[in-house]
Amino acid sequence: MSEDARAARDEELVLALTRPEALVFFEWLASRDDPSPDSVPGPEQTVLWRIEGRLEKMLLPEVLRPDYADLLDAARKRVLTDRS
Repeated sequence: MSEDARAARDEELVLALTRPEALVFFEWLASRDDPSPDSVPGPEQTVLWRIEGRLEKMLLPEVLRPDYADLLDAARKRVLTDRS
């Protein structure tokens, strides 16, 4: 494989989410974070864990707030009503 092809394959992609979308997606990922102790995670699970970790770092101030449940509820409503 050529260097150009390898570089194109490993190119970083950027996905833009609104803060409410990120909160909802993070919570969804975290709620499914219960792998079997005997299972070896596949590549898909590994990617989801990486995304979850990156979101957690970015959303930590919100996640640690005592009113996080209210923030999440508002974010869910916003995602459902925002049609952009």
